[in-house]
Amino acid sequence: MSTALFETHFPDLTLKARGKVRDIYDLGDALLIVASDRISAFDVVMRDPIPDKGKILTQISAFWFSQIGDLAPHHLKSAEVEEFPAACRPYADILRDRAMLVRKAAVVPFECVVRGYLSGSGWKEYRESGQVCGIRLPAGLVESDRLPEPIFTPATKEAVGTHDVNVSFQQMASRLGVELAERLRAASLAVYCRARDIAEARGIILADTKFEFGLAGDTLLLVDEVLTPDSSRFWPQQAYRPGGPQPSFDKQFLRDYLLAIRWSQKPPPPPLPAEIVSKTRAKYLEAYHRLLEHPAPFA
Repeated sequence: MSTALFETHFPDLTLKARGKVRDIYDLGDALLIVASDRISAFDVVMRDPIPDKGKILTQISAFWFSQIGDLAPHHLKSAEVEEFPAACRPYADILRDRAMLVRKAAVVPFECVVRGYLSGSGWKEYRESGQVCGIRLPAGLVESDRLPEPIFTPATKEAVGTHDVNVSFQQMASRLGVELAERLRAASLAVYCRARDIAEARGIILADTKFEFGLAGDTLLLVDEVLTPDSSRFWPQQAYRPGGPQPSFDKQFLRDYLLAIRWSQKPPPPPLPAEIVSKTRAKYLEAYHRLLEHPAPFA
């Protein structure tokens, strides 16, 4: 197992931002996005990283970008460290497998969530109102049920440490304009359906996922990570039983642990036992192995 990387420090590169997981460097005409091994839950970054997690996320994202480029233009230029600008070469050993060179874009301030199954905050909202983000669903659904068709349920993008807020499509359209909101919805649903079918062929249910988009001029680009265990719920198809929570290949395992210890879901985060770190890493690696259909070279 590799030594975990909590954050990066590259003196010769210009740090633009640190997100919950990613450190972003401005290279002038492009950005360098480096996925650390930090992990967040309930929008709070844990103090204990998950070894190799950033590499797993980056390689899964690169796989999906290669699968959906015909449906939605994306920002990835290269995930091969040998193809990065010369200024990155002193840091090649750190960047390998965990960094992406990407096009710049003005990020749209909404999470574009697509749900194919009823889980998480969607299940909670459905129990209370029979709706999810203003979309009325059939009566009598149970937790983890497959929906009649995937639904687009956007959320606001909030600051680190603050929970994102589910909103209706109409609320999103009122802020962005109907034309852009409809483009986001159409692209999100198209990519989800393609990815759902690919995942199902590999024995994985893609229950839901969230996308981020940016604008490069008039071009709408899929940005950030895509269809990873951090941004999606992946369930093993063979174990699927609607009517309750499902086993998963994502950070739901960590969320369940934090709920079990009755953490307040507010900073500071609790320390993570070594067993929880190890099992979380194993969940991410299982998603990698199933989706990419080969062992992780760094594991």
